[in-house]
Amino acid sequence: MNNIARNTESTIRIRLADRGDGAAICAIYTPYVLTTAVTFDLVPPTVEEMERKIDQTLEERPFLVAEENGNVIGFSYASPFRPRGAYVHAIETSVYLDQDSKGNGTGRRLYTALENILRLQHVYTANACISYIDPPDEYSPATSRLFHERMGYQQCAHIPNCGRKFDRWYGIIWMQKELSEIPETPEDFIPLPLLDKTEVANILKRA
Repeated sequence: MNNIARNTESTIRIRLADRGDGAAICAIYTPYVLTTAVTFDLVPPTVEEMERKIDQTLEERPFLVAEENGNVIGFSYASPFRPRGAYVHAIETSVYLDQDSKGNGTGRRLYTALENILRLQHVYTANACISYIDPPDEYSPATSRLFHERMGYQQCAHIPNCGRKFDRWYGIIWMQKELSEIPETPEDFIPLPLLDKTEVANILKRA
């Protein structure tokens, strides 16, 4: 019965993160740092560092969590694609799930909500940086690439041998998705706090 409940989408809600989620997010992210090459971080962030990251992200862009029965089981957020101003209409996406919460559609729900908020902000392209080795190995499986393909992302770049972890060289691939038709003259980027809160709430409610 418990397994059935876990796979029922109505038991999971998507919401904006807050700094109080820092410890739970660190608990999800740390195994990826220590046991995989999915991220090129070598040292897990502290709770304080994660709290600052949440605060800084929410100043302009969405940082979302998936919550089940009061427990955070996954998170997704948007980062600046590059720091210079001309990149403001492009972002980099990230998503991580608790190891016991994979395969139930939570990642898709997090990304869908993230993308819909980004559209409100007049962000036109989402970019994902994914570790890559051919053939995939136990530290860098093809899971993330396949997930992004299912979400409509397409590979647009491959940079080999740029990360060293577990005494192996890993490359990265960039995958991109156009969130909406790219206009000749884009609308101004709208920081997250200036968005219509009802519209954001409706996106999260539908997620």
